[in-house]
Amino acid sequence: MTVHSEPSARSGSNSDHDDFDGKTVTKKELVSRIADRTGQTKVITKDIIQMFLDEIISELGKGNRLEFREFGVFEIKQRAARRAQNPRTLEKVEVPKKKVVKFKVGRMMKERVGID
Repeated sequence: MTVHSEPSARSGSNSDHDDFDGKTVTKKELVSRIADRTGQTKVITKDIIQMFLDEIISELGKGNRLEFREFGVFEIKQRAARRAQNPRTLEKVEVPKKKVVKFKVGRMMKERVGID
C-alpha cells in the first residue's frame, strides 16, 4: 500500500466565524480521497476511519488523553458550574458543571493551517 501526502486545504464548518472561507468536507469525501490514494476499497477505508473515530470516542469516554504528535491533543476537561443570563429574558440561571472535549492544536497543524 502506497500513501501519497498532499498539503491539505483548510476545510470544515464553523458558523461562528464570518471570515471562514473554506467548505465543509464530509467523512464520505475523505473516505473517497484516502481510498483513491491508498488503493483500498471505499468500504474498507470507511471501516478503518470509523474504527479510528470510535477508538477516540472510547478513550475519551474512559477519561483518557489522546496525543497525536504534531497534530494535536484531545482531552476531557471539567467546566465549572457558573451563573449565566438568559439573553431574551435577562433572567439569571445556574449552569451546572459539565465535561467538554478539548482539542489543543499541534505544531504541524498550526503551520499548515496558518494558526498563530
